[in-house]
Amino acid sequence: MEQIIKQAIAGSDADYTEIRIEHEARSQVLFRKDKLENIEGSREQGGIVRALKDGGWGIAAFNDISDLPGKVKEATRMAQLVARNIDEPVELAAVEPVQQVVTADLKNDFRSVPLEEKKKLIEEYNRILLGYDKRIVSTNTRYTDSFRTVTFANSEGTFIVQEIPDITLLLVAVASDGSQNIQQGFESLGEAAGYEFVQNREEDAKSAAKRAVDLLSAKPVSGGKYTVILDPSLAGVFIHEAFGHFCEADFLFKNEQLKKVMKLGSRFGNDDLNVVDEGFIPGLRGNVPFDDEGTPRAKTYLIKNGILNSVLHSRETAKKMGAEPTGNARAISYEFEPIVRMTNTYIEAGHQTMKQMLSEIDHGLYAVRAYGGQTMFEQFTFSAAYAFAIEHGELGEMLRDVVLTGNVFETLRSIDGIGDDLAMFGGSGGCGKGGQFPLPVTDGAPHIRIQNVTVGGK
Repeated sequence: MEQIIKQAIAGSDADYTEIRIEHEARSQVLFRKDKLENIEGSREQGGIVRALKDGGWGIAAFNDISDLPGKVKEATRMAQLVARNIDEPVELAAVEPVQQVVTADLKNDFRSVPLEEKKKLIEEYNRILLGYDKRIVSTNTRYTDSFRTVTFANSEGTFIVQEIPDITLLLVAVASDGSQNIQQGFESLGEAAGYEFVQNREEDAKSAAKRAVDLLSAKPVSGGKYTVILDPSLAGVFIHEAFGHFCEADFLFKNEQLKKVMKLGSRFGNDDLNVVDEGFIPGLRGNVPFDDEGTPRAKTYLIKNGILNSVLHSRETAKKMGAEPTGNARAISYEFEPIVRMTNTYIEAGHQTMKQMLSEIDHGLYAVRAYGGQTMFEQFTFSAAYAFAIEHGELGEMLRDVVLTGNVFETLRSIDGIGDDLAMFGGSGGCGKGGQFPLPVTDGAPHIRIQNVTVGGK
């Protein structure tokens, strides 16, 4: 196949040509309540050509590689049509050509595990969820795995083959006390790992069910302003959703108001605040050394010592902004062109312990995990899965219906405590942007303490 790809590129009339071909094997098992809703195993192959001609992009997707030269010509024709109707021609920042093969080393390759065995494991976890308590009225127990082999080549001499494993497990229990009080507990897990990652998760299933039941008797939080400690999971979601997307350079181009706020050198927090997007951390979801443009992934400090230090780039956005590509051009599959996306986004560890941060709070909240949320420009709204009251430096009763709202930039400046306990979370879902969902990402943080957070409630 390498020779076929290189010959197709060599025959291109475009100024720049790239070909990305993917082979994927995947499986899924899904139980809802006591029913097996889905079980499948499938394979897929396809690819995409991108051609740049006279400053315009053209693309052609395909499932049959037998006519690659024809697809290159098709993409080039499209590029010429686009070039006639654009105001600003596309240019690409320079990247050194690379020839490399990246293989996945799995302890227990999930491709060799029979689908029936996967079904039995997930069925057992579902049984644990349902059988934990008579108040458990529904479940959602889902397993997925995917093994992608992505071949990328371009007209500058790059040829890369990367193997990308991904495995996830979702355990959800829904509890009801017979009234309108319905609560949910969950565990959402994902890594670039083998089948061993989802084995021996019985305690996780029990934990999800217990939390759902416990929340039935938890009190709704009282609304107001609080000093809040976010656990590493919720803090990671916050930094990804509320701030990270602002750092995607293609997003900045579309928002003149945001460009004024996101000026490099602006202070967004105290000297201890460091926010990173690190492109390649082995074992985390979707992790490979090169992005979908063949650019080496980098460790990029978005905020360094409280100062906005960088944003994330593709080759195109880097050229527009006079920056270096950061290796953040990503696509969820061969059907899509790469756009600027996060990889592993996290707040670096600080120097305080959770106990120290807790001891300095007379009245506050400890918010745990993200149940959902949204961001509208600078304003964010996140629902914590649950919380605990903090009284005189000690954790108190469990609380529910905790909704955190605020301005992301004011909130960043209100962080006055950063823990020493950084943790990363892959989860079983993914990130969505530009019609591309779910993209495997990882986020994380240590415990962080924030002053004057608005909490919705009764």
